[in-house]
Amino acid sequence: MFGVIWFVQVVHYPLFLEVGASQFAAYEAAHANRTSYVVAPLMLLELASACLLLLPRLRPPFVVAAEAWAGFALVALIWLSTAFVQVPLHNRLHAGFSAPLIGRLVATNWIRTTAWTARAALVVRWALRASACGLLLSR
Repeated sequence: MFGVIWFVQVVHYPLFLEVGASQFAAYEAAHANRTSYVVAPLMLLELASACLLLLPRLRPPFVVAAEAWAGFALVALIWLSTAFVQVPLHNRLHAGFSAPLIGRLVATNWIRTTAWTARAALVVRWALRASACGLLLSR
């Protein structure tokens, strides 16, 4: 999701301003529908993995409990922001083009971009620890 969110933040959402007002509602509806097919399964998988890491018996030795909780908190923040900020903004944009709403979407999406970036940093940290412990497959 780290790569997806940075693409959305830097490329995709800003380009909403370039879609003609007459075609924007249809574009927004298609965007929401197609994006859901890509993002929803990944977000569900990420949520499930974040929850599993909270269980001591299932947590790998290279994941510290406090980091697992931090990772879960980041996923929770992402879900809350998605549900209560980005989805309502998209729903309002279904009615048609609005530069102020698009600006708000881009601005508030930094919440998710920052959270997914921090989560990616945690995952890289875990991968490095796992590698140092010889737990990752060698080439």
